[in-house]
Amino acid sequence: MSYEENTIIGRNAVLEAFRAGKTVDKLFIQDGCQDGPVKSILRESRKQSTLVKYVSKEKLDSLANHEKHQGVVAVTAACDYAEMEDLFAAAKEKGEDPFFILCDEIEDPHNLGAIIRTANLAGAHGVIIPKRRAVGLTGTVAKVSAGAVNYTPVVRVTNMARTIEELKEKGLWFVCGDMDGELMYQQNLTGPIGLVIGNEGSGVSRLIKEKCDYIASIPMRGDIDSLNASVAAGVLAFEIVRQRLAAAKK
Repeated sequence: MSYEENTIIGRNAVLEAFRAGKTVDKLFIQDGCQDGPVKSILRESRKQSTLVKYVSKEKLDSLANHEKHQGVVAVTAACDYAEMEDLFAAAKEKGEDPFFILCDEIEDPHNLGAIIRTANLAGAHGVIIPKRRAVGLTGTVAKVSAGAVNYTPVVRVTNMARTIEELKEKGLWFVCGDMDGELMYQQNLTGPIGLVIGNEGSGVSRLIKEKCDYIASIPMRGDIDSLNASVAAGVLAFEIVRQRLAAAKK
């Protein structure tokens, strides 16, 4: 199966893509373009909460492979995004407590693809990613997921902190991975849960960490101090699986 983002070039083509309901990951507009047609495109982009970036003409020329772009270029997602209700529906269909993986500003497409693959194999009911300062469902993400994007819904949200608060109101507890946390084996990771995985370089952001109910650490015995984000996601996700299986036997 082929997973490719689609670059759409030119005002009319971009406007029609929005009106046709295509999922536009990013909209690039040339600095200073504010005329009527561009305003119409921006109005459509707000309906999807599409990430809009104002860039130089040189940048747009590069994105458009030097084709005539009229100051507008859009990039569509390689796969469709899901809605939050889809994640809860997946949990309900399996008769399980919700288990979601939240990615806090994961920027590397290989990491996100691997996390989606892990989510599927660990039985998570979906993955949640932010719209800004993070990679979306690119072709590379889809390929690295090894097909998991076809089975594990991915939701993209505008505000991760607010999303956590809203999910708490629906009964979820949240745990994030951090070296300063309590050993993961000593945490109760059963029940409805959201696992937060932080940025490759800076980890879980301060605000998101404050929203979490638990902070879990992974025991490490080596000479360096951190795991790759997708590896950490796998270790923590399967500790949740282990605890769920143990609880089911009681």
